Amino acid sequence: MKRSAAVRLSATLATAALAAATGLVVSTSSASAAVTGSATGYATQNGGTTGGAGGQTVRATTGTAIHSALCGRASSSTPIIIEVQGTINHGNTTKVSGSSCNTAAGVIELKQISNVTIVGVGSGAVFDQLGIHIRESSNIIIQNVTVRNVKKSGSPTSNGGDAIGMESDVRNVWVDHTTLEASGGESEGYDGLFDMKDNTQYVTLSYSILRNSGRGGLIGSSESDRSNGYVTFHHNKYENIDSRTPLLRGGISHIYNNHYVNLHESGINSRAGARAKVDNNYFKDSKDVLGTFYTSEAGYWQVSGNIFDNVTWSARSGDNQPAGPNPTSNTSVGIPYSYSLDSASCVPDVVNRTAGANKGNQVSNGNCTPQTPGP
Repeated sequence: MKRSAAVRLSATLATAALAAATGLVVSTSSASAAVTGSATGYATQNGGTTGGAGGQTVRATTGTAIHSALCGRASSSTPIIIEVQGTINHGNTTKVSGSSCNTAAGVIELKQISNVTIVGVGSGAVFDQLGIHIRESSNIIIQNVTVRNVKKSGSPTSNGGDAIGMESDVRNVWVDHTTLEASGGESEGYDGLFDMKDNTQYVTLSYSILRNSGRGGLIGSSESDRSNGYVTFHHNKYENIDSRTPLLRGGISHIYNNHYVNLHESGINSRAGARAKVDNNYFKDSKDVLGTFYTSEAGYWQVSGNIFDNVTWSARSGDNQPAGPNPTSNTSVGIPYSYSLDSASCVPDVVNRTAGANKGNQVSNGNCTPQTPGP
């Protein structure tokens, strides 16, 4: 047998063995776009967010297979689309080593890499008690997955208790049509559903459900962590959350066409110099949905078109400065990208029909009507 043929046979056998061992199926073809639609909001800036478009498509049914796909690339920036089906948990997520990856057991580790898409397919992708950690990475897309019950204390623990967490020089991430949920607050061992810190920029969270948690998410880990920003939140549903929907420390955020239901303590908490443009959202059966809370370091907001339905407001005092009962703008925020605003009155309906995993990745047409986007 010629050497080249032997090498090809060896590679084929190795791939087959990897697939059998980890739950990874490697496609021989490239895909121009496995994701439905394209990035929106601030994820379109700074060169845009395309994930693994144009790269090889693989199918993973375990967390180890996801890591193996990352580690099997020619380099840490080689584009790849990872289609995920089934339940990803601690029992099937181990560390995999390689020159194109930096993984760890017990978490989906997207560290020091770029140009990656993770998309749920088939009967669905559920990350059960297992978080997705993005660190020192860029151009990442996560679409159509559920991440649930990630703990920072108790057993098992993963990702510091964050469903999706980003930190340390992260750029251009689009998270779309996901369901992020917990089963309680910090006392039950959970932390944030969607956290960004330590110089994370150009992120969009769209058409997602965040529910049943003490903390929705944050931008900035402390009052001094102001290196984050340029984050868009649109057409998401926050439901049964205590606070942080989100908490903003520094930077600029655009928050539009979201549906907020049963926020128990506070909602959008703009503080430490943060500036938020808050447009055409629908707030219902909630408390203190906008303002600066739990700090003397003020944040700012520009508001228009929002509906406050059975929202209660605390009296202003000390470190609690709610924007209501009649919120008015105290800053101006320029938005560099184009977008279409649904009327706030239809937000509950259109968000309930489009947001979350396994909804067909439908989006609003900008006129309160769901539609399926192009590839």
